[in-house]
Amino acid sequence: MRAAYDFLRTLSPEQQVGALFFLVFGILAVASIAVFLLGFRSRPDADDASRQERLADLRKLLSTSWAMVVVFWVGWAAGNAGATLLFALIAFFALREFITLSPTRRADHRSLVLVFFVVLPVQFWLAATRRFDLFTVFIPVYVFLALPLASALGGDTQRFLERNAKLQWGIMVCVYGMSHVPALLLLDFPQRSYEGKGAFLVFFVVFVVQTCMVVQHLLARQSQRPPSIPGVSRSFNWPSWSLGMAVGSLLGGALSFITPFRPGQAVAMAFIACAAGSLGHLVMKAIKRDRGVPAWGHRASVTGANGLLDRVDALCFGAPVFFHSARWYFGG
Repeated sequence: MRAAYDFLRTLSPEQQVGALFFLVFGILAVASIAVFLLGFRSRPDADDASRQERLADLRKLLSTSWAMVVVFWVGWAAGNAGATLLFALIAFFALREFITLSPTRRADHRSLVLVFFVVLPVQFWLAATRRFDLFTVFIPVYVFLALPLASALGGDTQRFLERNAKLQWGIMVCVYGMSHVPALLLLDFPQRSYEGKGAFLVFFVVFVVQTCMVVQHLLARQSQRPPSIPGVSRSFNWPSWSLGMAVGSLLGGALSFITPFRPGQAVAMAFIACAAGSLGHLVMKAIKRDRGVPAWGHRASVTGANGLLDRVDALCFGAPVFFHSARWYFGG
């Protein structure tokens, strides 16, 4: 183990990140093959139906994990500019998915054009150019004040507050939240040895949050406990959530060697990311219940990526909280 660690330290940052992706792809490939082979072990009884349902859940989780890892690999391979453009496109389609389920009126068209073709590009440009002071307040201050004005100029006051609140919420989750992923790639740290290793930080956030979500989901499926918030989620209960948080946080401590944090700091940062991501996912479930759909993009696949927001909603909450926590801690 020590020899492997010493060998990794001799590699360049790009080679270390490449080795990390190689390992992750290998783990996902082994897990996918195992689930595929388990699908052949069928028995004509009630237990097998339950088992097949659990396998279907595992396939769905693996599909989401594959999609996220491939996206981040493409982003890393494309460089900082390519990664920023990639996540801007993801934010564009996620916001479009959100807006599709949020009723708008003709007077909102001016605001929608402003959001998709001005606000979104400017937010990601601010991230790409490391203008983090303006980046952090551009949407929650300037955009939130400008959008209602654009709607008011349309002259339509019917459900004015509701329409603008929905649009602002969609921007906050899909654009503001997602823009912090490429921002993590460009975040500076005092340790010179961490230069060029921002991809490790993105991997850290995604891996601990995704692990927390998977553990929570699997435990909830196995548990006989009733859901804690049945009006929002039929699978969420606090004991499973607590165990998922514990696993995600401890995994963060184990991965401290790929971050600029010491083990205790890494546990705390993983806890923050997991809490924000998992509870943010719960918030998005509440919005789906309000809209009367089981998944984003369910009514119409207008984005070309059905359910995209379901795959990235936890990251949209976890990334900004993690980014600002890390930046505050290091005085960035």
